[in-house]
Amino acid sequence: MARQKTLYSCTECGWSTTKWVGQCRGCQAWSTLEENLPQATGQVQSLAPATPAQPISQIDGQATKRRSTGVPELDRVLGGGYVPGAVVLLTGEPGVGKSTLLLEVSAKAAAASRRDGLSPVLYVTGEESASQVRLRAERINALDDSLLLATETDVSAVLGQVESTNPSLLIVDSVQTMTSSEVDGSAGGVAQVRAVAAALIAMAKRRNLPVILVGHVTKDGSIAGPRNLEHLVDVVCHFEGDRHARLRLLRSIKNRYGATDEVGCFEMGDFGIHGVDDPSGLFLSDTASDVSGTCVTVTVEGQRPMPTQVQALVAASGGGSPRRTTAGVDHSRVAMTLAVLQARAGFDLSSQDVYVSTVGGAKTTEPAVDAAVALALVSAATGRPPKAGLVAIGEVGLTGELRSTTAIGRRLAEAHRLGFNHAIVPRQGWDAAAKPAGMKVTAVDHIRQAIAAGLAPAS
Repeated sequence: MARQKTLYSCTECGWSTTKWVGQCRGCQAWSTLEENLPQATGQVQSLAPATPAQPISQIDGQATKRRSTGVPELDRVLGGGYVPGAVVLLTGEPGVGKSTLLLEVSAKAAAASRRDGLSPVLYVTGEESASQVRLRAERINALDDSLLLATETDVSAVLGQVESTNPSLLIVDSVQTMTSSEVDGSAGGVAQVRAVAAALIAMAKRRNLPVILVGHVTKDGSIAGPRNLEHLVDVVCHFEGDRHARLRLLRSIKNRYGATDEVGCFEMGDFGIHGVDDPSGLFLSDTASDVSGTCVTVTVEGQRPMPTQVQALVAASGGGSPRRTTAGVDHSRVAMTLAVLQARAGFDLSSQDVYVSTVGGAKTTEPAVDAAVALALVSAATGRPPKAGLVAIGEVGLTGELRSTTAIGRRLAEAHRLGFNHAIVPRQGWDAAAKPAGMKVTAVDHIRQAIAAGLAPAS
C-alpha cells in the first residue's frame, strides 16, 4: 500500500505543498503553512438528517426580516438594515471612526428595541475600559438604559454574556482582541482569530442573533488575520477616509443579502459621526466659476451620483524633471491624459510641473473623470476658464476619442439639480431622451471638440 504524503497548507490562501517552506508561494505570507495529516479514505456512512428538506416556497421568510440600524446611511450599505443571524465585519484604519459609528448604532438600536419591547443591545469591548467607552458615549449623546456594556477579552465570557442577557444585537470591538482558551497563540494571531470568529458565527446562526464585528487592517489596507475570515462572515464593510478630513465613506465589499455597489457617506464632527443624506455639495468648491484650472464632473459611487470638482495647476518646472502630483484621482490615468493631450490635441506639458486634485477629499478612480481632468489641465495651461455651469463626463481613449460611460442620465439629472446647465458627454452611446429639461448637452467625439466646447474663448 502506497504511503500517503503529508501536505502543508497555507492558512491565508489555502496553497499547499508537500514540503514545509517559510514563505507561501501563493500569497507570499511568512510562517503561515500548517501540517495537514493524511486522512483515511473510504466510504462515508450516511446519517439521518436532523431536519427534512422542504420546498423553498414553504420556508418561513419572516424569521429573517430586516431591522433598521437607526442610521439611514448604514442601512443603505447593508441593503435595508441588518438581517437576524447575519454576521457583519466592519474594517477600517485606526482612528477612522469605527468604534464611534458602532456606538451610535448601538444606542439607536437600543432605543428602538426598548420602544418595540425587544431585548437590549450588548456592546462588548476588548480594547477600552467601560469608563472610557462611557466617556465617548456622553460626548456623542449615545447613552441609553437598553444598551448593555461589557469588557471582555475571552470569547467564552462573551458567549456567557449573550446567554445571560439574550440581546437583540451583539457588537464586538474588536475580533482581534478576543482569545479562545481552546487554541494556543496570542490575541490577533491566525489561529485565535479563526477560532473566535467561528465561535461567534456559530452562536449567531444558532440564536438567530445579528452580530457586528470590528476588524483591524494591516499596513497595506487588507483585513488582519486569516483570509478565510472574510469568507466566514456574511457582510464585509470597509470604513475609509482621511483622518485629517471630515468626510468618511462606508463601502460594502461583500454582502450575501444585498448589493455591493452602495456607499454610505458620513461626516465626522466634534460630537460624533453623522450620516450625510446629500453629499453632493461636499465635493464642490465655493470659488468663482471664472477661475481657470477647474472643471466639474459627476462620479457614480454605487447607485449614488456625486458631483466632484477637479482642480489642476500647471507651473514652470524648477528642475530637470517636471513633477506630477495627484490627490484623489488615479495617477496613471492623469499621466495617460497628459500624453493624449500632447499627441492628439497639441498641448505639450512635458516640461512643466502638473498638479491635479479633487475638492473635499473625494477619491475617484473611474474613467468617466478623464474628460474633466483634460479640460482642467488645458484650462490651467491656457488660462481659459471653463464655461459657467459646465460639467464634463467621459473616458478619454488613447486616440483622443471620448468613450461612453454608464448612467449618464442619472449623472446629468444630479448635475441639473445642483444648478449646472451645460454638459459635455460622449456622442457614443448618448440618448437624447436622457437630457434633463432646460439643460444644454453637447455630445462630442474627440477631446479637441470637448476643449473647444467647454472652455471660454481666449481673451
